[in-house]
Amino acid sequence: MELNSALWTQIKGRMKTQNDNNKFLATWLDPIEFVETSGSNDFPKFVLGVPNPLHHYFVVENLQDKIRQELYTLLGSTFEVEFVVTGKPISNSFAPANELEAALNLSDRQMVHSVSTPLPPIEKAANSDQLNPDFTFSTFVVGKNSEFAHAACLNVAQNPGIGDYNPLLIYGPAGMGKTHLLHASGNYIRQYLPHLRITYVSAERFMNECIAAMRHSHMEKFRQKYRENSDILLVDDLQYIGKGERVKEEFFHSINTFIDRKKQVILASDRMPKDIIGLEDRSRTRLERGLIADITMPDFETRLAILKYKAERNQIHVPDDAATYIARISKRSIRELEGNLKRVKMFSELQGLEISADLVKKILAHHETHTTISLEEVQKLVADHYHVKMTDLKSSTRAKSIVVPRQIAMHLIKKFLDKSLVDIGKAFGGKDHTTVMNAISRVQHLQATDPDIAKDIEELETRIHNITGV
Repeated sequence: MELNSALWTQIKGRMKTQNDNNKFLATWLDPIEFVETSGSNDFPKFVLGVPNPLHHYFVVENLQDKIRQELYTLLGSTFEVEFVVTGKPISNSFAPANELEAALNLSDRQMVHSVSTPLPPIEKAANSDQLNPDFTFSTFVVGKNSEFAHAACLNVAQNPGIGDYNPLLIYGPAGMGKTHLLHASGNYIRQYLPHLRITYVSAERFMNECIAAMRHSHMEKFRQKYRENSDILLVDDLQYIGKGERVKEEFFHSINTFIDRKKQVILASDRMPKDIIGLEDRSRTRLERGLIADITMPDFETRLAILKYKAERNQIHVPDDAATYIARISKRSIRELEGNLKRVKMFSELQGLEISADLVKKILAHHETHTTISLEEVQKLVADHYHVKMTDLKSSTRAKSIVVPRQIAMHLIKKFLDKSLVDIGKAFGGKDHTTVMNAISRVQHLQATDPDIAKDIEELETRIHNITGV
């Protein structure tokens, strides 16, 4: 399947189908158009066009991860996604950016800053390490879900390269605050240990630079940058590192060099090392020998505390009953919580109304019906966890490597979704209800007798919980 406009039309269709009657989603999704495919064969880039800066900000904040996920679902590979501002007018009946600009009579750039509080672009940071100065330990709201990860990062930042916390891996679902802790660690080191040289890089950027260095015969310069000219290495989105043998080779040796020289490595990933597709065994073992600190979705009280902190910091007055409602429905991630707060602020300013519980419920009403998980999403979670294809789960193959994940997927669907045995069987290639019933019974037995299977199911149930809040 090629990266082209037809593929983008298919992705938009899938996203709308999964979010029926969500006019708000369609409003922002419809104007996005395919521009081009760029990059290399090893790491292609899917370039999409948005009409204006406000649209760009909203899409990056709220839709980028979902689009990347859909690309992976359709193609089975990770692609870089870039959004560019085309300046084209919005053709649909509701044009949010145009209405905002007309109402406020501001330029595009002024408009973006007046209606939201966007994350600073990379170029905002005056330091070459590209750390976000707003992400510090003091601006991170600690809850039961994150107290261990926060303590581990602070300890490492105070004593980099010393002890058994090297490397330190912050692990958890997207949008939980991993990147915040990664930057906070770097900012702390920069403030209190200014003689140490810090390198912050995403896994995608590391791969791109490595591929470019190989193509232009600049590998020595690349190795010098990541092994000689740095004392602290911060790697974000580690789950995207498993592509290309040479890239994985360089990654392993870079990490190894740092650890052997007592230089600190801190990484963030939404998957455990064993679940990162394509990661070499020696790299996986190296990472697991350090400290893994998990961070999960916070409970309601912590979400409410985070929301109130964000509102106060951005000078947004949110009454207690309105804040309670936002915190209650924002169950997927901290990113969603922040996005909902920004959305409420934007619409209250547009309409000239004070934020109230009634206004918040009107603006965020669609969230009440979208905190569930679909049957297909459960299948994909299981398929990704066991590194198998969705089509394998629905096939008739009896290979153990497929049968066990298939049975676990059936078990989870029955546990978390209101589906009959017949409906579940149909979703797995037309299996009969007896097969489904036997599969569920088999999983319950394995869960009680096989520690590895029990651990897998626990991890999958945690991921489902982080999506649904149930």
